[in-house]
Amino acid sequence: MGEVTVTHLPKSSPPPPGPSVPILPAVPAQSAPPARPPGTSTGPAAFPPPPPGPRRTAFAEGLDQLRAAATTEPGRLRVIGALLALLVVAFGAVTAWQMTDRAAAADDVLTSSQPLTSDAADIYRSLADANTAASSGFLAGGQESAASRDRYEQDIRTAADKLVNAAANADPDSPSTATIAKLNKLLPEYKGLVERARTYNRQGFPVGGAYLRYANEKMQQQMLPAAEDLYKKENQRLRADYADATPYPWAAIALGVAALAALAWAQHRNFRRTNRVLNQGLVAATATATVVLLWLVVGHSVARAGLNDSYDHGVRSLNVLHDARIASLKARGNENLTLVARGAETKKVGAQTYDAYDYDFRTDMADLGKYLADAANLADDTSGERPVTAAVGNMAEWKKRHTAAREQDANGNYQQALDRVIGTKDATGECFDSVDANLRTALAHEETEFKRAADNGRNALTGLSAGAAVLAVLGAAGAVLGIGRRLSEYR
Repeated sequence: MGEVTVTHLPKSSPPPPGPSVPILPAVPAQSAPPARPPGTSTGPAAFPPPPPGPRRTAFAEGLDQLRAAATTEPGRLRVIGALLALLVVAFGAVTAWQMTDRAAAADDVLTSSQPLTSDAADIYRSLADANTAASSGFLAGGQESAASRDRYEQDIRTAADKLVNAAANADPDSPSTATIAKLNKLLPEYKGLVERARTYNRQGFPVGGAYLRYANEKMQQQMLPAAEDLYKKENQRLRADYADATPYPWAAIALGVAALAALAWAQHRNFRRTNRVLNQGLVAATATATVVLLWLVVGHSVARAGLNDSYDHGVRSLNVLHDARIASLKARGNENLTLVARGAETKKVGAQTYDAYDYDFRTDMADLGKYLADAANLADDTSGERPVTAAVGNMAEWKKRHTAAREQDANGNYQQALDRVIGTKDATGECFDSVDANLRTALAHEETEFKRAADNGRNALTGLSAGAAVLAVLGAAGAVLGIGRRLSEYR
């Protein structure tokens, strides 16, 4: 083997004296960066694109397009034309809507609610008069006249017919329906009691008087309060129809004023830009809107005046006269029952004890006097005042004769008292019949006055709804054509 020579390196000598030199740590070796795939850019790192924003709505895009269009005169004209047409059509539509509602309410006043109110009053009157006729026939005993019997039967038939009519015309959801059903149930029960009273009375049995008092109790405590409730409910319905028919259509009036103001502004703008005084289309639109607004204000004012007149000089008078007639009927029935009961029924008022039926008679006569005074104040012509004045005189005579009859009864002269109440000469029955006849005449007159005024009010609204709709369409077309003529100048 060859010889190996070993060479010894010399030992390092110590560092020279002086400041020491820091020794840096060794830097580790860095590995080479990974090779980039071919075609990769060596520039700055690329970032991902930002996420897309929320998608815009069609309304927002439409607004942008509208703003863009409004920057040019043709675009502005298109916007003005569309707004004018929309405003005129809205004016016509609201006018037609509000006038349709008011015309329907005015028609209900004339053909539905007021006739039903009168029917309800007739139901009350017929029931009260039937009760009076029954008591008069009972007092006559076996000498009951055919006229008295026929009057009772006619009143029962009238009440039954009016109840059938009210049931046919009442709203099924109305509270009046239950009241009508109640009266239809009570009417045959009352009639049966009266027939029993008459049967026993003809045979001379005292129990007949008890049956008649029971029948009167059913009438006074159940049937007449139900009939009065029906009358009040129908009166409320009548007032509600008046409340729907008479208010001013402020929404339609405001839109009409706004439409005219917008049309005037558009024509002024057109004049300033073109020096043309008139634009035929815009003038036509202004004319139709003016006609509709004047028709609306004048027509509704006339209708409102007619309806208010029908209420003030028709309905109010009718209500008072109905109340007066009912008070007279109740007074007559209590006068008869005073003789039927002959003191069997008493009423204590304070420290005093009175005959119950005579006390109620005096109360009813006081009510009659008050209602007749109100009717005289409401009468606006001689034809309405004359029968009321006559009824006042009949009532005064009635009171005198009743006082004389009560004196005879108090002295034990029952037959003389009976003759002064149901006799054929100088009896209180004559006064009652005169009061009733005069009130019937006054009611017929006020009914005619009501129908005349209400019909005038309803007729003032005829055609307004349809006319407003047609004229509004024509006005909108005129506005569009007028703006279209200006647009044609830019083509």
